[in-house]
Amino acid sequence: MPSDLHTHTSFSDGRLTPEELVAAAKAAQLKYIAITDHDTVDGICHLYEQGMLPMKGIQIIPGIEFSAHHETQDIHILGYNIDIYHRALGDKLNDVVEARWLRFSKMVEKLQELGYAITEADVLKIAGTSKAISRSHVAQVLVAKGFFPTVAAVFDAVLDKGKPAYVSHYRLEPEEIISLIKEAGGTPVLAHPKLIGDDGLVEELLQKGIEGLEVFYPRHDAVDTARYLAMAEKYQLLVSGGSDFHGIPMRYPSELGVFTVEDRYAEKFFRKASL
Repeated sequence: MPSDLHTHTSFSDGRLTPEELVAAAKAAQLKYIAITDHDTVDGICHLYEQGMLPMKGIQIIPGIEFSAHHETQDIHILGYNIDIYHRALGDKLNDVVEARWLRFSKMVEKLQELGYAITEADVLKIAGTSKAISRSHVAQVLVAKGFFPTVAAVFDAVLDKGKPAYVSHYRLEPEEIISLIKEAGGTPVLAHPKLIGDDGLVEELLQKGIEGLEVFYPRHDAVDTARYLAMAEKYQLLVSGGSDFHGIPMRYPSELGVFTVEDRYAEKFFRKASL
């Protein structure tokens, strides 16, 4: 049975609720799945508080995906098997969520000044249960109102770095994220290294206390995968992989089970006592 160690729910910028995500994972006959919402563990807390964890038929790994601060590159760090009720983690996530809210409000203001008739209420309606409001939610509003044909077109025109409605936001330093994940009992893993765009920087990050590397990823080709496997071996890191599934129809993969990793990688991240 295959596994997927990188998925998102409606508690961040995914389209499926946690229940729907788990149902889809079971339908795809996945053995292990990690829920790694952006800057929040609310989706996993929801499942746990609904009595759905642990669950028969599938092993769920509690996770998170942090955005790390860097002047020029996008760095994301995954945390697996974190204590979802760890106090220091919760306090820091509250700070990050508050900063996200301030950021999206400023983006809406900029878009209004540019002539796009959207409101904060429009974005909150799209975001639904998510506290981790992102550029993706803002972009979905612009598409729904007919200003752009796709979310990608929104980013290209107004929301990417350097574009007129882009607003930078508060991000933790990589070292702080790594320490926080470990303090919460988890395993820090560097996400989609190719997307960082600088393998020299990737190697620097791998020497800051990272314990795993996301080798298998939809946007890694065979050459990339071989390179990052060698990097993981060089630094004696766990090998991870996942689809980065969001449930967005036009974004690959549009369904769970299309991009998976072998169980032998996933099982090393699973601990029965993690919840």
